[in-house]
Amino acid sequence: MFATYQSIEVLDLADELSEMINQSEAMADYHSAKRATFENKDTQEKIKKFAAMKERFDEVQRFGRYHPDYKETNRETRRLKRELDMDEVIITYRQAEMQVQSLLDQVGIMIGESVSEQVKVPVGNPFFEGKRRHGGGCSTGGGCGCSTG
Repeated sequence: MFATYQSIEVLDLADELSEMINQSEAMADYHSAKRATFENKDTQEKIKKFAAMKERFDEVQRFGRYHPDYKETNRETRRLKRELDMDEVIITYRQAEMQVQSLLDQVGIMIGESVSEQVKVPVGNPFFEGKRRHGGGCSTGGGCGCSTG
């Protein structure tokens, strides 16, 4: 592939956009929350306990409910998961992740719409589902909300 002035300009603009995203407040919050997650000993202990129990549950799961420890292992795995989900550090981290995902979804939609109204833009946030631009249908008969025409 030969590089043209136009393709080099697009690459430069993409680098500039990625740098702006990396320097955004959402990304700074994400890195801060991620760091806090790894530095908090209580949170790390909860993660280790859950991971160990999840591994144990996966072993028991192979036999399903016929395994003698299935109910207890299932119950304990759910309890540890709930405990982890309610951890303030984890909550902050997940909120920061969602903030970054929302930013990336917005940028993706803007780029897609600048190319064409018919560009399909996959997004990770259900809020943007209605903003997807579907053209020509998607073989679901309009089940996804796109126009089938």
